[in-house]
Amino acid sequence: QVQLLESGGGLVQAGGSLRLSCAASGRTFGRYPMGWFRQPPGKEREFVAGIGLSDGNTGYADSVKGRFTISRDNGKNTVYLQMNSLKPEDTAVYYCAAGWRDSGRYFRSPRSSDYWGQGTQVTVSS
Repeated sequence: QVQLLESGGGLVQAGGSLRLSCAASGRTFGRYPMGWFRQPPGKEREFVAGIGLSDGNTGYADSVKGRFTISRDNGKNTVYLQMNSLKPEDTAVYYCAAGWRDSGRYFRSPRSSDYWGQGTQVTVSS
């Protein structure tokens, strides 16, 4: 069982930055690929960024590539999402996810997630 708790959301002006954190419970955190997803108002949940068991295995949605960076600290049971150059279209509830994969590589589909956090709101004003 893995429990996830996001923090770091808030209101920011366009062009600004935020860093989201996702703290995980349990000693098995280091065995799970992790991901960040978001759900804009009235839309479906979508992939933002993912990280596998090695830091070199990362992936990003085209809409955030070059602006967002995902990282993990297994010693602190935490995964981060650094968001720079934020745009109004980044406004959404952001969710942390953990999903077991035999390959240990990151996942893009919400259906691949075994555990979800409760979400944190990010609002970017123009």
